[in-house]
Amino acid sequence: MSRFSRNPVTEATAISVPLRPGDYELSLPVDNRTRTFLVHVPPQALEDFPLPVVVNFHGGGSNATQQRQYSGMDATADRYGFIVVYPNGTGVIPEQRRLLTFNAGGCCPPATRNNVDDVGFTETILSVLGEKIGVDARRLYATGMSNGGMMAHRMAVDSPRIAAVASVAGQLNVTSFRPSRPVSVMEFHSVDDRRAFFDYGRGVQSPGSRLRNRFPPVQTGIDQWVAHNECPHTPVVGETVTGAPGSFNEGQTVTKISYGPGRDGAEVMLYKFTGVGHVWPGSPTSLPRLLGRATTLVDANETMWLFFAAHPLP
Repeated sequence: MSRFSRNPVTEATAISVPLRPGDYELSLPVDNRTRTFLVHVPPQALEDFPLPVVVNFHGGGSNATQQRQYSGMDATADRYGFIVVYPNGTGVIPEQRRLLTFNAGGCCPPATRNNVDDVGFTETILSVLGEKIGVDARRLYATGMSNGGMMAHRMAVDSPRIAAVASVAGQLNVTSFRPSRPVSVMEFHSVDDRRAFFDYGRGVQSPGSRLRNRFPPVQTGIDQWVAHNECPHTPVVGETVTGAPGSFNEGQTVTKISYGPGRDGAEVMLYKFTGVGHVWPGSPTSLPRLLGRATTLVDANETMWLFFAAHPLP
């Protein structure tokens, strides 16, 4: 059962009230914790047809509000007509919404240390949404930043409800890889990412912890998905796009690397950047000291939505 909080757009005060266009902060009791999440409902909800859902997980140490602002996905949702959910992870002091993480399998504490069931939490959110608004069960997707991108990968592995995922700066990092079916996967990652290293690196410190995480190479996860989806092992490598001299993207490149289609039409795609940091491509926010160089060579929101739209559940 969910509880609605007062919000600036809609004042929903009872669980019987359906969701209409606007922004909501909701809470759920899950595993003896009160879990919270934000929901953005687009104007298309006024029309009489079910809407797709994109679950957008924040990075380690961040929260749902920051991820909503940083990714800028609400505008994309309004343009194409899908619901966006921004879950909050868990932390040492969750009510402060600081230093939150998700249990993506191999990352990140404290969620991994506490064995938090973030897959179950996300599936409960999707069930609650289905009670409040028309949701297209064949078009449920997941994305996220860093630890949140890893969580999107885990949803693809562990949840049969997720049709496709797109991870931003977060590689596959699960402890058990046994997906029940083919899943289309997209990854945005820079070889110059100094937080979630493209290849094995020295690792980064977890939020609120002295531990350092070492993540698997990005290509290792790509290869696992390619093999599982029975895609051709030889990719189609697109033309490398280079930032123009004197532009915001000077010194940067991006190359699209595609595998597939495989079983049930599943595809695996990697947008491989150089000269770019640990960032959300196309984000209106730039945090160079924290995350490294931003880029507008690719609009991650636009790109992943077109990928999602092409890959509903069979």
